[in-house]
Amino acid sequence: MLVRLTMICNGATAATRKGAFPVDEPLEPRSLTSAKAMRGTLRRADRVWTAPALRARQTAEALELQASVEPLLADQDYGRWVGRGFEDVRELQPDGIAAWLTDPNAAPHGGESLADVAGRASKLMDGLIAQAGHTIAVTHASVIRTAILHVLGAPLAAAARIDIEPLSITDFRSDGRRWVLRACGVSAPKRADPREV
Repeated sequence: MLVRLTMICNGATAATRKGAFPVDEPLEPRSLTSAKAMRGTLRRADRVWTAPALRARQTAEALELQASVEPLLADQDYGRWVGRGFEDVRELQPDGIAAWLTDPNAAPHGGESLADVAGRASKLMDGLIAQAGHTIAVTHASVIRTAILHVLGAPLAAAARIDIEPLSITDFRSDGRRWVLRACGVSAPKRADPREV
């Protein structure tokens, strides 16, 4: 039995470009254009899921994917830090940022810890391993990082060493018994412009 999971990171928003903890806001125009350029480049899927956030749903729509919302794909809840710049929070709460960066169980912002996100990602992947076929999941960098660590059996502290670019693709495969990481951080292909062919 072949199981394939393709995770696509949502496009960038104004908040993420400014280095702020993400809010539920629309994609920036450039990301919307880039996502639309990817249309028709993804392989057929048996299931298509998206995280609940507007930026994930808009990414799926721009890709022309008929996706259903899957709550396990939600971004990390950053609590009181939502919408605030990383540097501003570090200046006002240096101990909180230090704990958040070094302890996967810390949630100094009052939201979710990285361990909480990892639990959701693991639950999703453990449930999907028994479902043959291809699933596309439009989600967030935090979920993709923890999915990678789950598959590799690596410690959550390594999450800070994984960079997930907006609109990048991470691909997993399974034989129904175990997951393997096939590709990570792949830039999404763009459809050829018919005028250039």
